[in-house]
Amino acid sequence: MPSYSSLTERIKGKGAAAWDVHKAAAKRAAKGDDIIFLSIGDPDFSTPEPIVEAAVSALRNGDTHYSDIAGRQQLRSAIIERFNADTGLGFTTSNVVALPGTQNSLFAAASCLLETGDEVLAFEPMYVTYEATLGAGGAAVVTMPMAADDGFRPSPSLVAAAITPRTKAIALTTPSNPTGVVARREELEGIAELAIKHDLWVIADEVYASLVFEGEHISIASLPQMADRTVTVSSLSKSHAMTGWRCGWLIGPSELCEHVARLNMPMLYGLPPFIQEGGIVGLAQADEIVHQMRDTYRRRRDLVADGLAQAVDLPILVPDAGMYVMADVRQHGMTSSEFSWMLLDSKGVSALDAEAFGPSAAGWLRLAYTVGEEQLQEACRRIVELTHELASAK
Repeated sequence: MPSYSSLTERIKGKGAAAWDVHKAAAKRAAKGDDIIFLSIGDPDFSTPEPIVEAAVSALRNGDTHYSDIAGRQQLRSAIIERFNADTGLGFTTSNVVALPGTQNSLFAAASCLLETGDEVLAFEPMYVTYEATLGAGGAAVVTMPMAADDGFRPSPSLVAAAITPRTKAIALTTPSNPTGVVARREELEGIAELAIKHDLWVIADEVYASLVFEGEHISIASLPQMADRTVTVSSLSKSHAMTGWRCGWLIGPSELCEHVARLNMPMLYGLPPFIQEGGIVGLAQADEIVHQMRDTYRRRRDLVADGLAQAVDLPILVPDAGMYVMADVRQHGMTSSEFSWMLLDSKGVSALDAEAFGPSAAGWLRLAYTVGEEQLQEACRRIVELTHELASAK
């Protein structure tokens, strides 16, 4: 048989097994079992109706042909206007490319910035696809383990210790998935100082930026001397409950955006026009939509924190942002994988083993509060019940 490209090995990733619990839960739910899913970050909300209507109207009006490779001017204007308002920068539409979601934007950034022999530093725990996405072009992904006992914070000292002559970029996710940690100004300033000193790119994933509950989200691109060396990626997936729409973007230097648009041409040939029309409406109504989403997720976060307060030996990391709570199961004398399977088998709750996001999260579960409040309360009750049963059996 003819051989496959080495790319097929680079895109495998090591975290795929984490989804086995979710897949098993889905099969059981399909058979009629009472399963509560806290294992996936897909908002349970429907996409807001004005966005849907804009896309449907575009389809009915025949807006089904090729579109601008970099994205329609109106969409890119809306994206960059909001980014400039948040950062104080003066970017134009030449600094943004519309792409199918944050994942594709990360892949495009890595493809245009990194190559075989380069190293990209990534804080860990990190989203499970990062290793494959950032390393697809042959670059080595060098992980920087954040300490659980320090709240999984992105310390500049980790970056300083990891930099080598081969380092080309730093990948930064704030707010973080899975931890919900928002990087502080002093942390960002320390990372920026190192990026400038060593002439590095920063690839900033800010997809959860609009879902910050406490503290302040700061784009590292807004710091002095960082606009020309930062690539910021985001989308409407989480903020607007549009995960399946695949409406995202990459913001950075205009020359990089030209490269990304050229990459877009043979791969994707631009976003579908009717999706862009939905995105334009979504951005125009973002203040109202995001406010409602953020309030709902804050309320759910607090519900989970209160609900798990009665658990035995189950400390949690209360997130600053996002849609996940991290729960520490280490005191129960089993791995997080074992606990997640026991939780599914005995209580019908599907939660993700956070070790899939990196070794530093071993012994933790990621609980997604992407279901309704009644289900969340019941899931917390079942988790608490399991911890009491385990404590009684000791």
